[in-house]
Amino acid sequence: MNFEDFLMEVDPQYHGFIREIHEYLSENGCTLKVTDAKSGCMVSYQYGKKKRVVLNFVFRKSGLQARVYCGHVGQYLETIEALPDEMKKSIEKAPKCKRFEDPPKCSPKCIGYVFPLAGTHHQKCRYYSFFFEVNDGTIPHIRTLVKKELSCRAAE
Repeated sequence: MNFEDFLMEVDPQYHGFIREIHEYLSENGCTLKVTDAKSGCMVSYQYGKKKRVVLNFVFRKSGLQARVYCGHVGQYLETIEALPDEMKKSIEKAPKCKRFEDPPKCSPKCIGYVFPLAGTHHQKCRYYSFFFEVNDGTIPHIRTLVKKELSCRAAE
């Protein structure tokens, strides 16, 4: 599978965004990994020597979803606070990271995210915290989150 196979599964109205983010990540040192999953292709963009994932695109029944790995969320809290209510609610609904309650029940690779949002302290799972449906309302914010996170990683 390759990027074009993935793109063929994406709603054509989102091709521009997908190509733009693909080019941006590729030009900024990310490597692409396309795998076959139950619900269609899964695309991952990895960065750095440790090949930590910055962004995944996955398909769900509701459509294309973007998972942004915001490991440096504390460095761009103003961006998180500026998200539309729909995206904030998605973050708030994400499960609490098990690492904070019962570490053996959580993946050893998980670090969990700790951050404030709308005056509330959150300890969220890294896999579900920043997991958004790709649509016209979320695209600009997904783009911003990816760019902020990549910029923080590049500065390490």
